[in-house]
Amino acid sequence: MKKNSLALTYLKLLLMALFWGGTFVAGRSLAGKVGPLSAAFLRFAMASVFLTVIAWRKEERLSFPKGRQLVAILLLGLTGISFYNFFFFSGLHHIEAGRAAVIIANNPIILALLSALVFKEKLTPQKSMGILLSVSGAVVVITKGHPLSLFNEGVGPGEMLIAGAVFSWVAYSMIGKVVMANLSPLLSVTYSVIAGTVMLAIPAGMEGVFSSMFSYGPWQWFSLFYLAFFGTALGFVFYYEGIKTIGPTRAALFINFVPVSAVLSGFVILGEALTLSLLAGLALVSSGVYLTNVQNLFRRHDKRSENNSS
Repeated sequence: MKKNSLALTYLKLLLMALFWGGTFVAGRSLAGKVGPLSAAFLRFAMASVFLTVIAWRKEERLSFPKGRQLVAILLLGLTGISFYNFFFFSGLHHIEAGRAAVIIANNPIILALLSALVFKEKLTPQKSMGILLSVSGAVVVITKGHPLSLFNEGVGPGEMLIAGAVFSWVAYSMIGKVVMANLSPLLSVTYSVIAGTVMLAIPAGMEGVFSSMFSYGPWQWFSLFYLAFFGTALGFVFYYEGIKTIGPTRAALFINFVPVSAVLSGFVILGEALTLSLLAGLALVSSGVYLTNVQNLFRRHDKRSENNSS
């Protein structure tokens, strides 16, 4: 592999992480001005157009899915697009972008646990340590550094809604494992986004999107465009290009930068506070996600070393 090509791949994955981190800031900036269902519908209506054009330019065969494939795609649209974004935008009405990003960074942790239960994937001691660190970090962030308050005050509505987004995305990822056996990742994303957009149309209409959208200001439309183009279309394309070039394990490690990007962007753009509990939770969650994902990389490196020495 050429060094320039590899460097470009790493740059794209880093940009992907920055784009995805920025979605929390964009979503937070819409809170109170655009309804959660309206924001989700407009985001993915625009993203559907961008992804269809990208798939067509990459010469992907766009054929209408049928049978079980259609059912699976509808489930992808329901879980990863409709439910996830309803919880995502609703949660950002209540809590800061940085706090939401650190909670959502536990996606790979929950996915690893459920994959061990459902797909019988091995849960190693290193992964278990990663899960413990990450969950501890999430508790620190949710309780603002006072874990015992969980027993007295419980969890706020914002944290509960963001947790709903986490489980929606985990369901989306697990269904996606089945769908991507027959479809390319780009087509899986494109079809699920289109399906989710269609599902969101009626509830968003009931929320008043088709009348209120004409009153949105330039910042709201820019935020929606950012979510659609950078956060969805370009972010997913860069991610799957990275998977194709350097493999899923190494590409997934760049997701560790997403909460870091979100916390810093929230601080710079929205003026959100960088509290000690937030930074400590961020460090714990990032370390946990790293440990959960990095083991296969070491194994692959060891195998390559053995092959080169033989």
